[in-house]
Amino acid sequence: MAASQRIPLKIRFSSSDPCQLLTPPKSPSPIDLQCVPDLDPLPSDFQVGFSRTGPSFQESINRDASSLGADPQPWKRAWNDPPSRDVLTSPAKVITSIGASGTVQILASKKTPASGFLPSVLETVGHATQVPILTNPIPKPTSLLAAVSVIASLKAAPSIAIKMTARDIFADPISTDAPPASFARKQDHPVRRLGITANGPIETNKFHGNFYLGNQTSPTYLHPFSVAWARGQGAAGSWGLAVSHVDAKQRVYGQASPGTGAASYFINPIGIQSVCLSAKELGSDTALTTESLMDFSVQVNLRPNAQASPAVQFPLVQGSAFITAVYNGATPVMQTGVFYRTVTRTTTDPKPGVTKYKLHLEDGMTWLVYAYHTRGDPLDLEVVNNGLAQAKGPFYGIIQVTKDPGGGEEVYDKACGAYPTGVQLSGTVDGTRGTYRFCFKKAGMSGTTLAMFALPHHQSSFDDVTKGRMTNLKLQTTTKGIATAVVADSWTMVESNLPTNIGFLPWSPQAGTISAISDETKKLIRNIAQQEVSQNILEQTDLNSMYFSGKALAKFAGLILAIQEMLGDQGLAQAGLNQLKVAFARFSQNAQQYPLVYESAWGGVVSSATYVTGDNGVDFGNTLYNDHHFHWGYFIYTAAVIGHLDPSWIGANKAYVDILVRDIANPSTRDQYFPVWRCFDWFHGHSWAHGLFDTLDGKDQESSSEDTMHAYALKMWGYVSGDKNLEARADLMLSLQTRSLQAYYLYTNSNTVQPPEFIGNKVAGILFENKIDHTTYFGTNVEFIQGIHMLPLLPHTPLVRTPAFVREEWEAYFGGGRADAVQGGWRGILYGNLATVDPRGAFAFFNQRGFEPALGGL
Repeated sequence: MAASQRIPLKIRFSSSDPCQLLTPPKSPSPIDLQCVPDLDPLPSDFQVGFSRTGPSFQESINRDASSLGADPQPWKRAWNDPPSRDVLTSPAKVITSIGASGTVQILASKKTPASGFLPSVLETVGHATQVPILTNPIPKPTSLLAAVSVIASLKAAPSIAIKMTARDIFADPISTDAPPASFARKQDHPVRRLGITANGPIETNKFHGNFYLGNQTSPTYLHPFSVAWARGQGAAGSWGLAVSHVDAKQRVYGQASPGTGAASYFINPIGIQSVCLSAKELGSDTALTTESLMDFSVQVNLRPNAQASPAVQFPLVQGSAFITAVYNGATPVMQTGVFYRTVTRTTTDPKPGVTKYKLHLEDGMTWLVYAYHTRGDPLDLEVVNNGLAQAKGPFYGIIQVTKDPGGGEEVYDKACGAYPTGVQLSGTVDGTRGTYRFCFKKAGMSGTTLAMFALPHHQSSFDDVTKGRMTNLKLQTTTKGIATAVVADSWTMVESNLPTNIGFLPWSPQAGTISAISDETKKLIRNIAQQEVSQNILEQTDLNSMYFSGKALAKFAGLILAIQEMLGDQGLAQAGLNQLKVAFARFSQNAQQYPLVYESAWGGVVSSATYVTGDNGVDFGNTLYNDHHFHWGYFIYTAAVIGHLDPSWIGANKAYVDILVRDIANPSTRDQYFPVWRCFDWFHGHSWAHGLFDTLDGKDQESSSEDTMHAYALKMWGYVSGDKNLEARADLMLSLQTRSLQAYYLYTNSNTVQPPEFIGNKVAGILFENKIDHTTYFGTNVEFIQGIHMLPLLPHTPLVRTPAFVREEWEAYFGGGRADAVQGGWRGILYGNLATVDPRGAFAFFNQRGFEPALGGL
């Protein structure tokens, strides 16, 4: 861990809203900001401490053994200590007033709400702290590869658009076969399944991971709400589920860049316990368990002890308009760390059987409570003190809480009583038009239509019917702009311009596929291509990392493809292809340095490296499911190229490649070996690279370009292997990624989704569920931060990284000769990216005399 230096710093908080930080910290990211919680009253100025650390910082506050899923000792977080039990439960003076609109319980004394916590340290455990490109010169070949006789199958066919029938492209599994016998079996895993009661493959990269990792108390981000098991901690001292929502005014921004003026990061405070849903039966023996862990949803159970039946159950679904708690005879308790100002039971019930309360909190916000009783008495809350209200008896039914930003009650009143339990994903593709549909599974009051919050990329792609169900109710999300409530039991999204015409050859939005180059250019390129294909493919791909091995294979695959299809030199392409097949066979036979294993604890194919070394961060955390779509994507792309050039190769290798596909992109629960959609998140429109590591800021992903690479690889493998549903799903993914990334990751000047203080960075850097940090895990050089969203450069790249975006980014960071000052291979990446808008300028760079590929220039 890097050395730390304590730096006293004055921080100003708003006197009217102590959760709003007025003076952002002026310190380079990453930083560790430790706020002093629960001061009563909170002074307008107070001192906190910064620990300034470097990018290699390996721990955050009290992370102890959490990355391995062990029970942390102690599990309590120092920054989250609760008040004493006497303070939490002591009665306060409450004034009751009965009026026409309802019965109001008014707290006679005021308390200052807890301000939350800013986990601004960059947690790098399990992430790539090694620069992900070649840094040393490649040995020059001692001899040049000679052309060989061409086999009959080396007749590359052009990529064509496939017209799909209007069937559900998500319905059928890729396969239901067991993993090949060459994969050893493991029944254990370095991370144990903490509190999981379900059987079968379990999601590893989804939003609900913090419920079964670490100490089970890190937040879970549903967008727009976040929830966390309070576990007796925080200002409320609750044993229930804490619910929070953060407005834009509560964000904290990092120091502005001298060059662009953009903030280095923005982050949202966590640990603000606006409303805690709990039960009188819960206490220090409370156990949290989970079940029904799916790609869009999870059910969380809070039990009085590990052997007891749940006192409260929480069906949690991404985009939920309410946080719903299901009670079956427990006595509800509602707590808050923001503190009640008034609690009002409305005179008029919104629906028969539904009791409504309004909670006015000390931060000025209003939360609504709807209690639908299915039997027994309705909910009757008694306010005990500023932080505690409890029911007068057992309750049977559901309690729903939500935040009203103003003007939202009509929508909430109509939608209360019903709640989502999951999402059924379906879709169709017909030519260049694709649709995907969320059909929400629901429970609760019959005849009630759900309200769900849609993110900006959903809203811009809704069909006319879904668009007509949008309301004026809006809430801020943490990192995805403003969400809008939609009253509907299903959504249909349309992508009307699928990239079906993108194949293996260079492509641009303006010119389409580009295959013709001049004879003079062919001659020049062939001389260089022969030297590069003559390199030792077997040696360069025989590495102890699946990531770097896959990248090396993909490099040679792209080179051989260009020799065959752009240069037309079939003999040289055949010679290179023969060597590439041998190199790939090392992996398809699972004979690499760290063979893959199939582990049934979580359900997936992982590197054996952590089992052998005991290091959970080896190979960027592959064994713990980090970055699988990056790692496997390079292999799948390589297989697609080989299969394209030699279709006879596919049959013997299809099972191996399909196992990698199934591990990251299984579409069906009928495949009992893998969870559905491990990496890609159909709600967010992009993937999450973060596997089985507990973090305060939720899941994250760094390289948006490697995310789209994996979708492109799936597309091309589906094409060459004849799996038209896979090809169609990948076309839909690429189109959706383009929409999502251009809203959340890649910023033109016209971006209205992300904060204007941040879009000058042009790229996200690392996008978390709770923050966006313009940095990388492996360094803070600007070429690292921008370049990780460029590589690898493939035919689909201009679809996502539009010419307008590339020009703006180049002018902001690399124009005027600044790119030439970049050292190492990153310079070549920058100029390869420039080819999107200035092919002649980029070609001149690569064609200069004395060019050294590994060093990106002279």
